[in-house]
Amino acid sequence: MKHFSVLGLCLLLCFGMSAQNPSSSKSKDMKTLVTYFSCTGTTRAAATKLAKELKADLFEIDPSTPYTSADLDWRNKKSRSSVEMQDLTSRPAIKDTVANMGQYDVVYIGFPIWWYTAPTIINTFIEAHDLNGKEIYLFATSGGSTPDKALRDLKAAYPKYRFLDAKLAR
Repeated sequence: MKHFSVLGLCLLLCFGMSAQNPSSSKSKDMKTLVTYFSCTGTTRAAATKLAKELKADLFEIDPSTPYTSADLDWRNKKSRSSVEMQDLTSRPAIKDTVANMGQYDVVYIGFPIWWYTAPTIINTFIEAHDLNGKEIYLFATSGGSTPDKALRDLKAAYPKYRFLDAKLAR
């Protein structure tokens, strides 16, 4: 399984960025944003540490209607999260968008793994922003799944965007 500590995640993702951008002057000038969706605080903690390590801006993908513990009950097929994940067109509303996405060259998107992939609110975030020309890295939190399917799913759903890698933070 691909598990990394937050520091290990930072090093791997930073190394991946410099490997893809050999020009050191370009790497130094790149502006980075760490975005995340978190219901229980686990992904928030990973995102906060990652943003600090990268000296990046931080943005929370905040649902317009917060998730309750009943909403997150994956064993209940009628819970909000179960219903959203069964509907590929589901796009839960978000409170805010990034005011000036154009200023960022690199965007990290963090989320908990739901049903082996990214929660549908991640699609809402992606569709609300122009990510053309940006390097996009995914990081996820999970009790036992990897972010591999999420990366494949998002690459397939948004082929014009440059999703470069996905790592599991713990």
